[in-house]
Amino acid sequence: MAFGRLERNPGARPMSDINMTPLIDVMLVLLVIFMITAPLMTSSLKLELPKSDAGTPGQAPAFVTLAIDEHGRLFLDEQPLAKDELAARLAAAAQGNPQLEVQLRADRRVPYGDVATLIGQVQKAGLSRIGFVTEPASP
Repeated sequence: MAFGRLERNPGARPMSDINMTPLIDVMLVLLVIFMITAPLMTSSLKLELPKSDAGTPGQAPAFVTLAIDEHGRLFLDEQPLAKDELAARLAAAAQGNPQLEVQLRADRRVPYGDVATLIGQVQKAGLSRIGFVTEPASP
């Protein structure tokens, strides 16, 4: 009775290539994370928006964002804008798309008169769809 093997197997040889599957899995997970978090970082302006119990905003097919901070500076689509340029830029946007919605973001410390003046300028430019952006009220 023999206790050993007659054939000699050279054994397992070291693997000479890199297994790419775990690397691809990690990259796909990172891609999904960035795809989910990118829309959440839409605004780089730091405004203290008023809180409201209003419903969730609807999705406008085309909109521009008009913001005014506590110092009265204007921003159109996150870009600083001089007050005398506002009418011309809004009129040009209204000519391109009269159904364009203006999403107004005003800091809660901005006087009501400044917001009313801004609304008047938007309407004078020919845009009648104005949405007020607020933060949800805490329960």
